[in-house]
Amino acid sequence: MRYYSCDELIKDAKMLCQMIDEPFDAILAVARGGLTLAHLLAECLEIRDVFTVTSQGYEGYKKLSCIQLGTLPDLGKRKNILIVDDIIDSGDTIAHLLKTIKECYPKKNFKVASLFFKKDASVQPDFSIHEAKEWIDFFWTRDMHDFNDR
Repeated sequence: MRYYSCDELIKDAKMLCQMIDEPFDAILAVARGGLTLAHLLAECLEIRDVFTVTSQGYEGYKKLSCIQLGTLPDLGKRKNILIVDDIIDSGDTIAHLLKTIKECYPKKNFKVASLFFKKDASVQPDFSIHEAKEWIDFFWTRDMHDFNDR
């Protein structure tokens, strides 16, 4: 298990901003994992329109048999949307989201950014920093759970 700190996130978000070489007019954060990164990317890329979609593919460490998506936001006035998540593990969440959202918005341009990805994922991010070779213990999960134990 690898602990991923707040300092690492800030450094990696800056690197990701430098990698993103095309203009986006909106960010779609996959909640909850993509929310923290989406906020930082929105600041760095000066994107004001940040939307969220909830998803659930895991319960704790256990992968669920099907991906559950929440209500999609209205992206009708946007053209280029950056989908942001913390990790592309199996790729199932992003694949399901892309299929669903492209059915609703077939003329929109969607790209995916993540902090981590697995090489064998069914969908690879367009922009990413690290290959995930073990379970990632993100600071926002570990540190906030430690806070709740107080």
